[in-house]
Amino acid sequence: MVGIIIASHGDFADGIKMSGSMIFGEQKDVQSVTLQPSMGPDDLKAKLEDAVSKLEDQEQVLFLVDLWGGTPFNQVNGLFEAHKDKWAIVAGLNLPMLIEAYASRMSMNSAHEIAAHIIETAKDGVKVRPESLQPKDAAPKAAPKQAVSGGKAGSLEYVLARIDSRLLHGQVATAWSKSVAPTRIIVVSDNVAKDDLRKQLIMQAAPVGVHAHVIPINQMIKIAKDDKHFGGERALLLFETPQDVERAIEGGVPLKTINVGSMAHSVGKVQPNKVLAFDQNDIDTFKKMESQGIKFDVRKVPTDSEDNLDNIMKKAQAELDKNK
Repeated sequence: MVGIIIASHGDFADGIKMSGSMIFGEQKDVQSVTLQPSMGPDDLKAKLEDAVSKLEDQEQVLFLVDLWGGTPFNQVNGLFEAHKDKWAIVAGLNLPMLIEAYASRMSMNSAHEIAAHIIETAKDGVKVRPESLQPKDAAPKAAPKQAVSGGKAGSLEYVLARIDSRLLHGQVATAWSKSVAPTRIIVVSDNVAKDDLRKQLIMQAAPVGVHAHVIPINQMIKIAKDDKHFGGERALLLFETPQDVERAIEGGVPLKTINVGSMAHSVGKVQPNKVLAFDQNDIDTFKKMESQGIKFDVRKVPTDSEDNLDNIMKKAQAELDKNK
């Protein structure tokens, strides 16, 4: 796997590394190196050499640097000269660039290949509102339409169905979208469908080239029963609650596996782990769906290890019983 070193003035490298982990999950072979006010160029060079030595693969190294021509870039560039046939440097670091680099390591084996690939994503990550201020030649390009894999010809393919009380946020727009390559993200919620502001914010959060929609549950059921107009489309469905998923499945939406990402805490709920909170209705709903053959994949991001929902619910049930 290509190693990544993030270098910056001040603590920016540490901070963006932490942000990338929050969105895409913890990453191996990633080091951050920071230039502090008390340090000189030689101090930074020594830190960079130490960071390289900690990588498993020191042949293929990608450096992501904050500023072209700054001290971090200059010191990286000095090391780069002896390895330029394998190493690569990209300056102008932003979070979309870092996340795209993480995703690219899954299928690309050279630093040069990843460096060339992530530049467009970094540029597309720079946007402005009001949209009229966006330069015309900087308008985001539509992503190529993904081919359908599996499913009958002319039907809508469900590439992911996820329970996430935050709905469309960074982990979905980046990590999951990179993993399952949807052409449409559909938020299925009666509550959100009635909230014009939330609908607008969700549609603006969609990744480049992916259409986002917010529809009530009954509309999703209608689409599932007559999806002949969606041939070649890949849908990522987002639900706020397990009860909404149950309604959709009972209505005929053909879901077999549900990803459980986050369920927010509220009054009357217990929280057996950091991201999932349950009341008795939640537990009963999950058990009902399990009895119908529905499987559950408990992960925040694709790179996480899959957790066991039954074990989590046992802890939740014990806490609920204790609170009675």
